[in-house]
Amino acid sequence: MRARDLGVRVGNGVPGPGNAITDVAGVRVGHTTLVRGEGPLRVGEGPVRTGVTVIQPHEGSIWSEPLFAGCHRLNGNGEVTGLEWMRESGLLTSPVALTNTHSVGVVRDALIAHEARGRPAQDLFWGLPVVGETWDGMLNDVNGQHVTAADVAAAIASAAGGPVPEGNVGGGTGMICHGFKGGIGTASRRLEAGVGGWTVGVLVQANHGRRERLRVNGAPVGERITAADVPLPGADAPGPAGAGSIIAVVATDAPLIPTQCARLAQRCGLGVARAGGVGEHWSGDLFVAFSTANRGLPASDLGEATPVTVGLKMLSNTYITSLFDAVVEATEEAILNALLAAETMTGRDGITAHRLDPDGLLRALGGPEA
Repeated sequence: MRARDLGVRVGNGVPGPGNAITDVAGVRVGHTTLVRGEGPLRVGEGPVRTGVTVIQPHEGSIWSEPLFAGCHRLNGNGEVTGLEWMRESGLLTSPVALTNTHSVGVVRDALIAHEARGRPAQDLFWGLPVVGETWDGMLNDVNGQHVTAADVAAAIASAAGGPVPEGNVGGGTGMICHGFKGGIGTASRRLEAGVGGWTVGVLVQANHGRRERLRVNGAPVGERITAADVPLPGADAPGPAGAGSIIAVVATDAPLIPTQCARLAQRCGLGVARAGGVGEHWSGDLFVAFSTANRGLPASDLGEATPVTVGLKMLSNTYITSLFDAVVEATEEAILNALLAAETMTGRDGITAHRLDPDGLLRALGGPEA
């Protein structure tokens, strides 16, 4: 189930054909989903409700052919590795992977190992992979660190264009959003020809927000679907409300330079805010944006074939506001799609995160009398 299946349209923009990040040509997404066991938490054994998601930015090797990219931090209580090099170089030089907080290291190392295996032994390869996290410890045995290098390899192998599985999949498997079951969500916008006709796609791993703040097209849905109507997961567990994070990844085929990519990444925060997120103290709200234009940029390693100069195209900033609009709308819709695609899940210690019921959402959008 997705927002537009219910007739819920976010903003005025027009989605791409799949309403997904994969509407940007060459972008592919793969997931490995891990669901095992039930009952009381036994660290190292389970229950397991986690996974990994890998975004391949173009059809070639991103390690050998980087793309211009930028990033933004709304609130920094989280982690995305590789961002210092992205800020320094203005480049995305690896796939983007998403997982749980305590599996970032193994996913990062697995991305390097997977790439290194395909290169000659004498190759002076180095990598600083981009791996983001959100915390799934409410449902998952997060300290058990169940994601393995084989799971990362499987996600890489499964990466494909076209429709993107959403909800309880990949890195989003055990995530909670605004007190409902959260996870992976995606959406896109295609600009009108007069402002370039570019495509913008956003993918989120949504694990953030408080119930009472949830908004859909400005309607106070979270106030109308209370904990008395749909229980909050782990209501008796210690910890502050709204503790969690969101990672957003933006892809576009508009010819942007790194500073412009960073400006797009910043606008994800407005989409998060429109859906009710405020970047709480305990939330890691981190965003990455890349452009698939300007292909042929040289990798960072030195070689005889490395050109001294590179020809570029850059979108005039006169037209960039339309891309800002697209990012804001697609981020907001991706969060809603994550909520609607997710299914109710029971994890460790019998804690249950309930889905955002589509009929309940429509009633809430109709107002308190509906």
